[in-house]
Amino acid sequence: MAKRFLRVTNLLFLILLAVQFLPDITESCSSYVIGFAVIAEIVVLIVSAFSKNKSDLFLDIMGALYALLIAWTLASAKFGWLRESLFPPPGRVFRQFIEDADKIFINIGSSLGIILRGYILAAVTAIPLGLLFGQNLRLGSAASYISKFLGSIPPIVYIPYGIALLPTFRSVSVFVIFLASFYPILASTMSGVLNIDEKLINSAKVLTVGKFTMLFSVMLPAALPQIFIGCNQGLSVSFILLTSAEMIGAQDGMGYYVKQYSDFGDYTRTIVGLLVIGIVVVIVSFLFNKLQTLLLRWK
Repeated sequence: MAKRFLRVTNLLFLILLAVQFLPDITESCSSYVIGFAVIAEIVVLIVSAFSKNKSDLFLDIMGALYALLIAWTLASAKFGWLRESLFPPPGRVFRQFIEDADKIFINIGSSLGIILRGYILAAVTAIPLGLLFGQNLRLGSAASYISKFLGSIPPIVYIPYGIALLPTFRSVSVFVIFLASFYPILASTMSGVLNIDEKLINSAKVLTVGKFTMLFSVMLPAALPQIFIGCNQGLSVSFILLTSAEMIGAQDGMGYYVKQYSDFGDYTRTIVGLLVIGIVVVIVSFLFNKLQTLLLRWK
């Protein structure tokens, strides 16, 4: 039992605490790092108590986080190796996050709202089209090359046309996310359908299933693993393009938050924004992978 609580992660936690009491050469706001570390370590201890594995992924991630905070604190607040205006100590970043929490969550909600609208619209459009095109080898092959050509054009270049044609920049952002997700999902769906085992299709034909049943009860489940590859690609590209679009002309969102404060040289808030974007992407990707595992549990 003692080995559960005497791991490298726990040792790094103690080192992180000890580092906070070294003399500062600049304002470090160490109390915020200590508070974060204590809360994180409580979670680590709870996980350690119930974990059956000697090596747990969560504990490894937390150990890496502790090591990063140790190096960051030493290089910024304790030894001054990093330029203070560009790389403030982690304690200041944590303090700024707490002070701007309301504003940050509003911007997160705005960004996720755009992602969901554009991405879901792309999925409900591209998957049925991919199933229809993929049924015919000749049509599917031609459509694959067309989608590769159109998908190779960065969707962000359509922003000027979107601004001219659509009423708000938010709708332009949804349009950009739609384009970013549509072509990868379409291409993967067609590829999945074209590579379905013919024996499966022939067996369904012998049972004289209808076209709708063939599409959504036979082809869709068989092509689902390939479809998820395109969905993952579309989701990753969507976050990149959304941040870029928000930095161009949006009035809210995490990209706007980063751009606004970087323009004024407020790199504490800039780092807060960058970290929040990374955390949101990781959480969304984790939830998406859980959904994928659930839908593909039969495989």
